[in-house]
Amino acid sequence: MADLKERLLPPKPQSAINIRDASYRPSASGRQPFQGMDLSGLKKRGQGLRSWIRVDTSGNSQIIEVDKFTMMRRCDLPARDLRLLDPLFVYPSTILGREKAIVVNLEQIRCIITADEVLLLNSLDSYVLHYVVELQRRLTSGVGEVWQSEGPELNRRRSSRGFDNVYGSTSPDYLPFEFRALEVALEAACTFLDSQAAELEIEAYPLLDELTSKISTLNLERVRRLKSRLVALTRRVQKVRDEIEQLMDDDGDMAEMYLTEKKSRMESSFYGDQSLVGFRSNDGLSASAPVSPVASPPELRRLEKSLSIARSRHESMRSSESATENIEELEMLLEAYFVLIDSTLNKLTSLKEYIDDTEDFINIQLDNVRNQLIQFELLLTTATFVVAIFGVVAGIFGMNFAIPMFDDPGAFKWVLIITGVCGIIIFCAFVWFFKYRRLMPL
Repeated sequence: MADLKERLLPPKPQSAINIRDASYRPSASGRQPFQGMDLSGLKKRGQGLRSWIRVDTSGNSQIIEVDKFTMMRRCDLPARDLRLLDPLFVYPSTILGREKAIVVNLEQIRCIITADEVLLLNSLDSYVLHYVVELQRRLTSGVGEVWQSEGPELNRRRSSRGFDNVYGSTSPDYLPFEFRALEVALEAACTFLDSQAAELEIEAYPLLDELTSKISTLNLERVRRLKSRLVALTRRVQKVRDEIEQLMDDDGDMAEMYLTEKKSRMESSFYGDQSLVGFRSNDGLSASAPVSPVASPPELRRLEKSLSIARSRHESMRSSESATENIEELEMLLEAYFVLIDSTLNKLTSLKEYIDDTEDFINIQLDNVRNQLIQFELLLTTATFVVAIFGVVAGIFGMNFAIPMFDDPGAFKWVLIITGVCGIIIFCAFVWFFKYRRLMPL
C-alpha cells in the first residue's frame, strides 16, 4: 500500500523545491527573505488544477493534473456534473449516464468513466487505492466475475447472437470497459456500506442488551449516539439503493451508459461515409460537388440508393439488437448489487426495529416503576391521614376545660386504644377501596 501511495502521489515540482531552498537561504543582511509562501502552489490554485488518477483499458495508471475546463472538454460534461465530484461539497450518491462518460459518485469513489479510461480524483483514502488496485487486477485478468453465476440459457442466447465485445471475443464472461469500471465502483461502495453496517451491528446489540439490564444516563447517551449514526448510515444506503433502482427502471438511461457501443457505431458510421466518398471519387465524381440527377447514370443512382437503404436497415437492426442485449447485461449487473445493497438496508432496518423494541421495553419498565411509585405514594398518603386522627384527638383533649375523664387514671390508655383501632379500620377500608377500584394490584 505504501508503494502504491508513492506511485500515485504526484511528484513535487522542481520549482517548488528551489523556491523553498531559496526561502531558507539567508540574505546578505543576515535575514531570511520570506517564509511560508509556495509560489508554485499559489499558481496551481489560481489555475484550478486538480490531480487525477487515470486508468486506461490495459490497466495502466498514471497521475495527470487537469483543470476543470479541460476536463469538461475532454469528457464532454457540464460543470454541474463535475461539481458532484468535488470533495469540498457533500452530495448524495449519484450515477449519471452522459453522451461520452458516466459520472459516478458513490461514497469515497468519485470518478468519470469513459469508453477508454477512468479518471479518479487522486486521494490517499484506502478505499480509493483499493479501487485502483482492484480495477487494474480485473483489467489485466480480462475476466468479469459477475457473469459466472448466470444461467445456461442466457449464455446460449448470447452465443447464438454472436455478441462482440470490445476485445473481439464472443465469450459472455467479458464486459465492456465502462461496465467493469462501474462494477468495481459499485462493489467498493456496497462493501464499504456493508462493513459499516456490520460494525454498527457488533456495537449495537451488546449495548442494547446492557441498557435493558441497567437503565442509566450513560447507557442512554450511548444509545442516542448509536441511533443517530444508524439514521445517517440508513439514509446513505437508501440513497444508493434508490439510485440503482432508478437506473434499473429506466431503459433509456441504461442504454445511454453503453459507451463502447456508441463509440463503435460512430466509428463505423464515419468509416462508412469515408468509403462512400472513396467509391464516388473512384468513379470520377466529386465528393464536394452535388451530384446532378440528370448527369448521373441511372444504374449508379439505384446502386447508391440501395446501399444507403441496406446500410440504414443494418444499422437500425444492429443498434436495436445490441441495445436490448446491453440493457439486459447492465440490468443483471445492477441487479446483483441491488440485492447486496438491499440486504444491507434490511440489516439496518432490523437493527432499527430492535432499537425501537428496546425503547418500548424501557418505556414499559419506566411506566411500571412510575406506577409503583404512585401506589406507594397513595399508601403513604393514606397512612398520613390515619396518623392525623391522633392529632385531632390530641387537639380535642388539649383544650382548657375540665371533665371527669381527666380524673380517671385509665382514661388515657382507653383513648389511645380506641383511636388506634379506629385508625386501623379506616386504613383497611381505604386499602379495600383501592383494590376494589383496581388502583392497586391484588
